[in-house]
Amino acid sequence: MTQAGAADGAAERVADVRRALSRVDDPELDEPVTDLRFIDRLEIDAAGAVSIGFRLPTYWCAANFAFLMADDIRREVSALPWVAHVQVTLGEHMYAEKINHGVASGLSFAETFGADASGELHELRQTFLVKAFQRRQEALLRHLCAEGFEPGTLVGLTVAALDGLDLSEQGTRLRQRYLDRRAVCASADEDLAFVDAAGKKLDPTGMAAYLRTLGNVGINAEFNGVLCRGLLAARFNEPLSEPSAAPTLRDFVIRAAAEAKQQSGGCV
Repeated sequence: MTQAGAADGAAERVADVRRALSRVDDPELDEPVTDLRFIDRLEIDAAGAVSIGFRLPTYWCAANFAFLMADDIRREVSALPWVAHVQVTLGEHMYAEKINHGVASGLSFAETFGADASGELHELRQTFLVKAFQRRQEALLRHLCAEGFEPGTLVGLTVAALDGLDLSEQGTRLRQRYLDRRAVCASADEDLAFVDAAGKKLDPTGMAAYLRTLGNVGINAEFNGVLCRGLLAARFNEPLSEPSAAPTLRDFVIRAAAEAKQQSGGCV
């Protein structure tokens, strides 16, 4: 293989790993670890061994969240066909040694932490998947409402009909993000595009109240996201990512106040 060919192959492998990492979300924030800048090192050798450095905003970030992300990183990257081995190293964290050992050994959270664990993480993961479903559904529904769709139309849309809508670039992105999480709450044989967290059909007359409820979930996660970015930047003496685009506490207060004034009924 020529030097240029080897360089191209190495670049393709790096791109493969970065795509895999972009599929790993912070469970609480529902944002990729790549966007949050939690990945600080990526090394790949010629034999297909991948070494990934992983960091968090504080030394005391919750051990269960840290373990989930570290294990998800290992799973996603290990699934690449050319990868022979994956090492994930969480740095500068109070439980880094335990988490790194557990993930490297293929242990569960309970096996890793023993008596200190409050059980396995299946329920915690499901809780945050439901919250992600709600946030993504709210964003899509609000977008469709702004585009002129009425509540009665939205609650009756099938998945196929939703997928067939001619949407803007933003709408297309929101639709795909929602559909990626729809199965968390919708049963396999449910054809309706929009259901609530219990898998039930939405009530068009209560759409405004429903969106306000979902909005509370979103505001909390968005605020935590801003806080995490700020803590990470301060901890590692780095500039904030996309500072002009990041919402502020004032933005959250204004949004919450506006939603509190909304009346029941309609699509807002």
